Amino acid sequence: MKILVLNSGSSSLKYQVIDMENEQTIAKGYFERIGQPNSFLSHKVNGMKHKFEREAKDHEEAISFVLDRLTNDHYGVIKDLSELSGIGHRIVHGGEKFADSVLITDEVIEEIRKCSDLAPLHNPAAILGIEACKKVVPNMKMVAVFDTAFHQTIPKSRYIYPIPYKYYENYSVRKYGFHGTSHQYVANRVAEMLGKDVKDLKIVSCHLGQGASICAVQNGKSVETSMGLTPLGGIPMGTRSGDLDPSVLTYVMKKENLSADEMEEILNKKSGVYGVSRVSMDFRDIEFEALVGGTHAKLSLDIFCYLIAGYIMKCAVAMGGIDVLTFTAGVGEKSPYCREHICKNLEFMGAKLDLTKNEVKGEEAIISKDNSSIQICVVPTNEELMIARETMKLI
Repeated sequence: MKILVLNSGSSSLKYQVIDMENEQTIAKGYFERIGQPNSFLSHKVNGMKHKFEREAKDHEEAISFVLDRLTNDHYGVIKDLSELSGIGHRIVHGGEKFADSVLITDEVIEEIRKCSDLAPLHNPAAILGIEACKKVVPNMKMVAVFDTAFHQTIPKSRYIYPIPYKYYENYSVRKYGFHGTSHQYVANRVAEMLGKDVKDLKIVSCHLGQGASICAVQNGKSVETSMGLTPLGGIPMGTRSGDLDPSVLTYVMKKENLSADEMEEILNKKSGVYGVSRVSMDFRDIEFEALVGGTHAKLSLDIFCYLIAGYIMKCAVAMGGIDVLTFTAGVGEKSPYCREHICKNLEFMGAKLDLTKNEVKGEEAIISKDNSSIQICVVPTNEELMIARETMKLI
């Protein structure tokens, strides 16, 4: 059984084909600049990367070209589309409607559309991908896998904001949480690594990349997470601010005469470590600058690591302790610097990092000392595999 996993952006399309017999990725790619001049596809198969300059005015044309590459004699991995058993779509926001993955119907598409106000950059793009697939492969079974679904087990006392309750009743304003497929995969994988049942562990999963979130996983279920109503909340990220005193927004808006849209742009695209460091949104650039004496770069990383440690402690309160601390995603998997400085803030509770083991990048590893009261691990995430598993389960 082969599953196609799609992650549709407003002008991009990421994909993987996964053979579910051995759960191996047999092809993957990234279509960029859809609907813009000079659009192109990067396609990787059999260890070889191929680039195709290809005009794609919309997602339908992009998906058609991707499927043509997948069945091509030179670049393909299937003889024809009948070898695909289904398509799994990553959907960022499912609101309160979806607590699990679902087969896609017209009614499901409409519900995803209703959540677009909560994820204006993501849900409309996902719908474009779904609608394009309906036209290109009309009889293919498709599954929607939601970033928010894993967090639907968080208790109400932890997802309701302390503002007038009518905003929850009228507009569904509450904490939702994101990166659910990543946190779920990592929690289950680290349990396998340690030879334990995930239901017997209190796990804090740190998904640290350009977007970043922390999740407390107890008995295999999410019980607390850092992101909120949108992916802007929680800890600071590459260009996103994370949580702030609400008065910061109104104060700056008045001083700078900014509209709500302009303020939102600043918080989403000009803040985070980029806003403080004045260097880059790329953590590698910031780390280099910090190591050669850049004060703003170092300050941005100090803030990042301190606030993450604080949220890890919040997760400890939610679960009554921590058994395992995991790091995943681009920064979590590949930045010994950030892992070290986060864990320094946790030494008082018995978390002991082995600095030699911590040099690992992008590989599964236990990086804590043998006498650490908390096992610290690096677990590369695999959201696409989680989406493929969910898709296979439903079809």
